[in-house]
Amino acid sequence: MTASSSAEPSVDLVTLGQRLRHLRRSKGLTLDQLSDAVGRAPSQLSLIENGKREPKLSVLQAIAGALGVPLQDLLRPEAPSRRAGLEIELAHFQQNPAYQALGLPVVRAGRRLPADALEALIGMHRELNRVLTEQSATPEVARRANAQLRAEMRKRNNYFAEIEQAAANVLRSVRHTTGPLSQRGILDIAAQIGFTLHYVNDLPSSTRSVTDLKNRRIFLPQVASGKGHDPRAVVLQTLGHFVLGHNDPADYGDFLRQRVEVNYFAAALLMPEKFAAEFLSAAKADKALAIDDFRDAFGVSYETAAHRFTNLATHHFGIPVHFARVHESGIVYKAYENDNVRFPSDVTGAIEGQPVCRKWASRTVFEADDPYSSFYQFTDTTAGTYWCTVHVESTSAGLFSVTVGTPYEHARWFRGGDVTGRTVSNCPDPDCCRRPPAELVDRWAGNAWPSARVHSHLLAALPPGTFPGVDNRDVYDFLERRA
Repeated sequence: MTASSSAEPSVDLVTLGQRLRHLRRSKGLTLDQLSDAVGRAPSQLSLIENGKREPKLSVLQAIAGALGVPLQDLLRPEAPSRRAGLEIELAHFQQNPAYQALGLPVVRAGRRLPADALEALIGMHRELNRVLTEQSATPEVARRANAQLRAEMRKRNNYFAEIEQAAANVLRSVRHTTGPLSQRGILDIAAQIGFTLHYVNDLPSSTRSVTDLKNRRIFLPQVASGKGHDPRAVVLQTLGHFVLGHNDPADYGDFLRQRVEVNYFAAALLMPEKFAAEFLSAAKADKALAIDDFRDAFGVSYETAAHRFTNLATHHFGIPVHFARVHESGIVYKAYENDNVRFPSDVTGAIEGQPVCRKWASRTVFEADDPYSSFYQFTDTTAGTYWCTVHVESTSAGLFSVTVGTPYEHARWFRGGDVTGRTVSNCPDPDCCRRPPAELVDRWAGNAWPSARVHSHLLAALPPGTFPGVDNRDVYDFLERRA
């Protein structure tokens, strides 16, 4: 910051004002006395103390000099006292557009406001903010949050160095020196972090695990959920929240980010970066990169191996990739790309819930003679030619394809990169695969009335609560039984 600039943008003006007022009063100075010392009008200093004016650095330096304190004391982000902290919180709540839209008066939180009245106001504002947040947590909010997170992942090539480092530190702490992580290693990690694992048969149905922070216990289901969750990954994801320093999610976007981070953390433990990169490097040298081999080498699911490959492929080998998990109906459930492939998206930028082109490997695999065998395909698209390797898995919700793809020039590093199978996709042109052939239109237009299957979860608001979808009553009843 130069001498002519204003206070740093990251400095909260309300907090700055509170610190200035607190320091002035602690020195026994009135506004008039301080104004004489710094050569500024009392009204100007009053605006600064009330958080209504952004002071220049020269003014702050003069004030700090007059008060006999370092400039940094004025700029500290924390409130000078608990009372001041509550006054700052009230000021922020009242500056919220949602509150201002109610047309209610602004309450001055000066010394004349009793402490119990201030506490009551803060409590009501917190509850109002919670209710407004829950009401706004619509599917559109979720889709926008997901699109924003995916953009961040793309920017980082889906590689999170800080999580890789955290996982490496944990592995060193339990003296894990080579290869895949064993069940014994997972128990050692839990103990190292200070938790014990308990497998139960009455876990609340809305949860995959429940952690008792009071007694440092993690409760897990005795049997797998049947939804494709690796029980080892569930443990490591739970531990990841504590290793990565997560707090209660502030909103749905924060909840989603935490989910991505703990999934990454678990994969980084099950497939440690050092050993995974060495394995992939050797396979690349042989021009035999294969998600199947990667999966088998570390004893994880195909989807976990595919995700982990996208973490490491660009960072370590300069190979841009895309990943997709697509239902047999053609709907995208998960997707990621940093290779410029053009996934279908809605107006919010969300990919999830959109139908992919019928010519893409994610869908043509379902028409293969043996869809459960290794499947490879080149696809010419409007964004270029891509090579894909696809695996089909069967779940209680139907068949899903898991696809890893890369631009044409990188196919040479993969097993199956010399496949001759090829399709042409012109989507989003409706003539590519959306519009029925003319002869079918002539025969059936006006003579068909399908009853659509409405996915009601796409219309409903997200489940309320700090952890969306979790029934706190069930969780607390469960912990009380286990106490």
